[in-house]
Amino acid sequence: MTKRVAPTASYPLGPALDFLQRLWQLNHALEKLSSRMEKNLGVTAQQRLVLRCVGRYPGVTAGQLASMLHVDPGTVSASLSRLESKGMIDRRQDPRDKRRASLGLTSKGRALDQPAEGTVENAVERLLGGASAAELSSMMKIVDQLTSLLEEELPAD
Repeated sequence: MTKRVAPTASYPLGPALDFLQRLWQLNHALEKLSSRMEKNLGVTAQQRLVLRCVGRYPGVTAGQLASMLHVDPGTVSASLSRLESKGMIDRRQDPRDKRRASLGLTSKGRALDQPAEGTVENAVERLLGGASAAELSSMMKIVDQLTSLLEEELPAD
């Protein structure tokens, strides 16, 4: 017989651990939906974000994309390599600087460069569409503050 665990309210954790539990739950939901997106669309949520950004800014470089997304260039490079191997993006070498390449979508990539149900983007759009300007501002502020505090916890490179 399987033992059932009582709802979270039965186990008070305190504000910090309650918040962390919700973040963990969010992370789990993101990973689950990302996995489903890969099965249904052929791309993960992260790859789709990269694809959507390249679609919005054709000709962007990998370095510019990393800056835009506030992530390490290696993270973007891995996503770009996967998207390129799937035939969704192409890289055009800069004739003036052989080290740089501009990015563009292939026809296969353009087919995915639109809002779609069953994506993380769709869920976020639904959340943001129902929020007031003050709620949006508060959400963004909290996410930005938490990101900064987490980065402060990292050892200096």
